[in-house]
Amino acid sequence: MSEKKTLEEIRGIAQKKLMGICGVYKICDGDSMRICQGQSYGKPLRFGGIGTGTSFYNNVDALKRYKLKMRLIGEHFEADTTYNFFGNKLSMPIMGASVAGVNSFGGNEVITEKEFCRAVVLGCKEAGTVGWRGDTYTYSLDNTYGIDAISEANGWGVKIVKPREQDTIIKFYQKAEKIGCIAVGIDIDGCGSFAMSSHGKPVFRKSFNDIKQLVASTNLPVIIKGVMCLEDALAAVKAGASAIVISNHGGRVLDHTPGTASVLMDIASKVKDKVRVFVDGGIRTGYDVLKVLALGAEAVLIGRDIVRAAVGGGIEGVCIHMQYLQKTLAKAMKMTNCRNLNEISSEILLYNI
Repeated sequence: MSEKKTLEEIRGIAQKKLMGICGVYKICDGDSMRICQGQSYGKPLRFGGIGTGTSFYNNVDALKRYKLKMRLIGEHFEADTTYNFFGNKLSMPIMGASVAGVNSFGGNEVITEKEFCRAVVLGCKEAGTVGWRGDTYTYSLDNTYGIDAISEANGWGVKIVKPREQDTIIKFYQKAEKIGCIAVGIDIDGCGSFAMSSHGKPVFRKSFNDIKQLVASTNLPVIIKGVMCLEDALAAVKAGASAIVISNHGGRVLDHTPGTASVLMDIASKVKDKVRVFVDGGIRTGYDVLKVLALGAEAVLIGRDIVRAAVGGGIEGVCIHMQYLQKTLAKAMKMTNCRNLNEISSEILLYNI
């Protein structure tokens, strides 16, 4: 049996494989000097943010503005990071995001879509958490890499669909329900998808009635991903959604949006007693995870780093990366006097100092 790789080794392998596409920097912040932000006008977006990359950058910058209050005098404890996700006990409130289409990132030469989906779903499962699977222009009802990977994991996953025609989305939901998925959803911000539009796959803004129809079409919990304002959050709640994801699609669909951490507290404070609130965007470590949990999120999704982990180490790489996040979250909780997830609150945050 080969010796288990370190996360540093896995990221080093990914850096070599993604040369010219992603620098696998220690700090992944969407800065204009990063490799991923060097795309030419009209060329594929790949790992970067749309336009100037400001939305991508803002995700990271918004998190940097919050500091953690260290509080240490008291009895010793080891923090409990376990989390209940729709009745399923997870090792952490951290899951693999529904990033799909490694070909869109330019990574299809180093990992196939099938390999990528299996790495995310099975790697997350091995780490005791859940991998979400998304949708892209190469997917169809007959070509469902994400659903296939979730099926291999005995339903241990979440299927998110782009805002396609209603009938198509519902058919995806039916396939997901048949294999026992934990939940399904739609990334409403996918109506701005560069990859879908540039490959002739129509995507649409969705009305309140559209969302309501999707919720009614399945017995599974329905998640609305891509919420960045209170109005959309309240509409999702009214339509019967089980959860929302505060997300600007990794800064990849609209330039000049605020970072997700900037809008999270206001939205969560208004709806978290009515719907589960998840968040993604710029979250790189367990310390970042603790910040957004303190701002009101119930759980988080990790995107770009999961792609790099999959490229660098496949299933093992994803598992090791998720374990790293769990360990740093547990340490951050211990150092801020949070014994479990219920004890995390905004009191542990210091802003802009």
